[in-house]
Amino acid sequence: MRLSLKGRIALIIMLGAVLTVMAVLATAYHSLVDDFERLNHQRQAEETVRAAEQVEQVLALRLNALESFSTQLSNGISLVPDSELISLMERQQHLRQFFPDGLMVFDGSGTAIAENMLVPGRLGTNYADRPHFRRLFATRKPVISHPIIGRATGAPLVSFLSPILSDDGDLLGMLGGVLNLARTSILPKKRLADALGEGVSFKILDTDNLVYVYNGVDLAADLQPLPSPGEDPLIDAAMSGFSIGITQDGDRQRMVFATTHLEQLGWVFVRAVPYEQVIAPARAFFLRFAGISVLIGGGLALLAFWLAWTAMRPLELMTRQIRSMATQAASNQQLPETGVTEVAELARAFNQLTAERKALSEVKDDFVAVVSHELRTPLTSINGALKLMQSGAVGALPEKAGDLTSLALRNGERLQVIINDLLDFNRLNAGKVELAPEPCCITTLVKEAIAGNRPMADDYRVTLNGVAALVPSVYLDPLRLRQILDNLISNAIKFSPPGGTVTVRVEWQPPVWLRITVSDQGEGIPDAFRGRLFERFAQAEHGTMRASRGTGLGLAICKELVELMRGRIGFYNREGAHLWVELPGAAAGDSAITEHRNIEDMNDAHPISTYR
Repeated sequence: MRLSLKGRIALIIMLGAVLTVMAVLATAYHSLVDDFERLNHQRQAEETVRAAEQVEQVLALRLNALESFSTQLSNGISLVPDSELISLMERQQHLRQFFPDGLMVFDGSGTAIAENMLVPGRLGTNYADRPHFRRLFATRKPVISHPIIGRATGAPLVSFLSPILSDDGDLLGMLGGVLNLARTSILPKKRLADALGEGVSFKILDTDNLVYVYNGVDLAADLQPLPSPGEDPLIDAAMSGFSIGITQDGDRQRMVFATTHLEQLGWVFVRAVPYEQVIAPARAFFLRFAGISVLIGGGLALLAFWLAWTAMRPLELMTRQIRSMATQAASNQQLPETGVTEVAELARAFNQLTAERKALSEVKDDFVAVVSHELRTPLTSINGALKLMQSGAVGALPEKAGDLTSLALRNGERLQVIINDLLDFNRLNAGKVELAPEPCCITTLVKEAIAGNRPMADDYRVTLNGVAALVPSVYLDPLRLRQILDNLISNAIKFSPPGGTVTVRVEWQPPVWLRITVSDQGEGIPDAFRGRLFERFAQAEHGTMRASRGTGLGLAICKELVELMRGRIGFYNREGAHLWVELPGAAAGDSAITEHRNIEDMNDAHPISTYR
């Protein structure tokens, strides 16, 4: 569908407004998201460092409390007796809150000699082979172990050790505290609860042993190894040394993460927030901004559309007037030379063109009428003389002379048809054609039209058929109806293939409608030609040659005559072209059924005649 100029201008304005708003919104959205990501990255880093520092402080507080109590377990020369060790540990309620999973005392070789919570198999076990014990033996300083599996409990543990030293600095023993990772979290409970409520997840990784200290989901009953490379992008990013960024978690959800190291233990602390949660405030703000922008842009677009529509309205009025003038040849209506400068100049130029067109049209019509009339009189005499010669009225002609005479007569008759078409069309345009209706037999008219076009059908090797229903005598102009039939039949013959059939079908549609259809077996009317079929001087093309020769006025004359008779004309394609005419025909008498058929009676339809 082609848009009008007004529609195009309006569409350009609307598209311009939409694209501008979209460009502004896209720029604003990306800038807003980038700002939120940058701010959230900073916040993530700060929150991660604070959380890691808090964990380090809690671990250091536990270790300091253990170190402070360890000084009470010796007299400066040796450990206090075992019974007194147990009594002292039972009095340390505060220390027991730090180490809810047990306190233990080891001798100088790393063997457990006392505990405040009885665990079968723990007393008497030597732990000197543990890495954190060896580290304490070497440094004589408090240590915290990596996550380990308890030998007696089989549970994942973190062990705290503080040396018990003599006055001379000799190692008398060790005080140990145990945290069962299956029951006690390294992270403070309040911070963990607040974070989970906000959708934040924490993970603590032991990168030396490639295990989770805390997996971010629950307290595991055993040590969980870190996933293999490629299984969890978040762990891969943390292990790669990135301190901040965007990646995915194990469920392929985009996460904004930050990492920091617990230097004392060599652990990596990871804090991650879903990306959608990070940009949710940005999106909410953007939606409000987008709504306001769309309202403003829509208002401006409507205003611009209204201004364009108002500016183009005079052109629409001019178009309607031009079309009216094109369909009314005698119209001399002038366009108003008003409006904006360009529109006024256009109207002025069109009025000048119309005046000259009208003058040229009158000159052309006069010229065609005079020339056609002057040509018809001598041409009639020439054709008459040729007919006399061909009939033998002047004596027998030699064979070659007879052939030349027949050729000249055919061309003369064709030229006479062209002249008659030009005269008829000029008379129709000038409104000088008057109808002379009288009772007529449609079947007889169709028979005569078929018989009259038989020579042409023979030349084209086409068969003519006629089919008619029972049709009453009707009041029509037989001369003009015969002219319509001749044009339709000759046109169908031209477009029929050799050996094809042209059928003339007559149907009576009570009470007053008569329908005549002329059908051929050609290729049908091309789609590109459908809109110009009944225009004057219009002819369909077939390949590189014209499908027929002639003036191109036949169907235009049919259309003018049918409309003059207050009828309708049209066509459709169905295994060939089918041109139909519907005419109002008042019956000459209710019982006056035509007797001029000379055809076999049939129930619904009667073949008129068949010629080849």
